[in-house]
Amino acid sequence: MRAAVITFPGSNCDRDMAVAIERISGKAPLRVWHGDASLPDGLDFIALPGGFSYGDYLRCGSMAANSPIMRAITDAAGKGVPVLGVCNGFQVLTESGLLPGALMRNAGQTFICRTVKLKVENSQSLFTSRYEAGQVIDIPVAHHDGNYFADAETLDRLEGDGRVAFRYDENCNGSQRDIAGILNAGGNVLGMMPHPERAVDAAHGGTDGVALFESVFESLSVA
Repeated sequence: MRAAVITFPGSNCDRDMAVAIERISGKAPLRVWHGDASLPDGLDFIALPGGFSYGDYLRCGSMAANSPIMRAITDAAGKGVPVLGVCNGFQVLTESGLLPGALMRNAGQTFICRTVKLKVENSQSLFTSRYEAGQVIDIPVAHHDGNYFADAETLDRLEGDGRVAFRYDENCNGSQRDIAGILNAGGNVLGMMPHPERAVDAAHGGTDGVALFESVFESLSVA
């Protein structure tokens, strides 16, 4: 299994993501700089980590979405390579058009940093097959702009197509329809605000994020 973690200027969860991937897959991921024009050959999995790319200027993720590496990521996603965007990575995915909607300022206008309960809405995706539908899991959040917004037509389509992967059990940021994570139409791109990579070690407070990575890696091993 050959994975890569993308680093943008201002990323601060790229090491967390790399450690989680290595811990669960047994193999350290490649580290890719945002200014690279191409991805390493033969990638099976790409992760866009959390942080504050470009200082969150303009809109969160908008500048990172125009980084040279995003053209290669868009191409890889179009070929079916699994792509995970967490927190700022989710913002980058929406700004680049790989996922619909936008992440707005939290409804309470405050930065939220705590563990929240998520409900697994879709357990049939390659990211969630190790969970059960309706399962409630504990995953940390750390964001100021995690309020998911989309027009009613887009929200209806996401729900009708089973592309809502996770919902907040108790909405912490005002996201429409309690959405915490969504999939693209192909099911190989997941964006989510909570941090599964911070929930892979019992010593750090919990391991409910492990199943997400196991789901991806197992899907790759049988592909």
